[in-house]
Amino acid sequence: MEHRQVQVNGTELHVVLAGDGPPVVLLHGWPHTWFLWREVIAGLAPAHRVIAPDLRGVGGSARAAGGYDLHTLSGDVIGLLDVLGEEQAAVVGIDAGAPVAWMSAMRHGARVSRLVVMEALIGELPGAEEFGRPWWFGFHGVPGLAETVLEGREQPYLDWFLRGIGDRARHEFVAAYTGREALRCGFEYYRAMPRNAEQVAAAARRRLTTPTLAIAGGAVGTALHGQLLPIADDLRCVVVPDCGHLIPEEQPEALLGHLLPFLSTDEEGCQT
Repeated sequence: MEHRQVQVNGTELHVVLAGDGPPVVLLHGWPHTWFLWREVIAGLAPAHRVIAPDLRGVGGSARAAGGYDLHTLSGDVIGLLDVLGEEQAAVVGIDAGAPVAWMSAMRHGARVSRLVVMEALIGELPGAEEFGRPWWFGFHGVPGLAETVLEGREQPYLDWFLRGIGDRARHEFVAAYTGREALRCGFEYYRAMPRNAEQVAAAARRRLTTPTLAIAGGAVGTALHGQLLPIADDLRCVVVPDCGHLIPEEQPEALLGHLLPFLSTDEEGCQT
């Protein structure tokens, strides 16, 4: 794997590159980094050029003061493709990375060849009414509050969200979100949600024409598929059994079993 720092869309992103072939961008969520994808990268690299950035403000990327809305974040994705000389790529996102991947396809459809989203909700699109808003959305969303309360107590708090995964990944993620600025940048993804809801509603007036795969784990499940079904022209849904929220960490082989065929086929899918 090659680690690189690149200037993109007014900020600096840390990106991990591996393999050769049709490109695929992997977008992590909160509280994660590119490291969430390490086993998936190894499985994709023999057939694909894998591009796995740390999202704006997170991990090895610069602690950006702003730009955590979906328009700017999707611009980061397209800017990264520009810097790396890629005209088009498949984009895969989980958790907070899934709305970024979706918005990339909605705003820059010619640049996104395939879309894969998992374990997330897309703004307030209808179809996921049974999925209530978790308590931490409100806590994280108050400017300045969560980082003030949690500075110096990052590990016990983040461990609550990372329970069930291996120690190596847990330590990696806790280290990436330790310190007031690291915490703040992570929480900016929640603080942008009201603005993002407006951006999502506006984008959803158009059809999602990019071939899309929605992958359900054991937390959000098929709610994301329910949101996309009314607006997508080519949508497939699969469920990864015996899995929680972090599919790339908990079931990487099962995930690759769905990703590789979807990313490599030129056939049109059918709506499910």
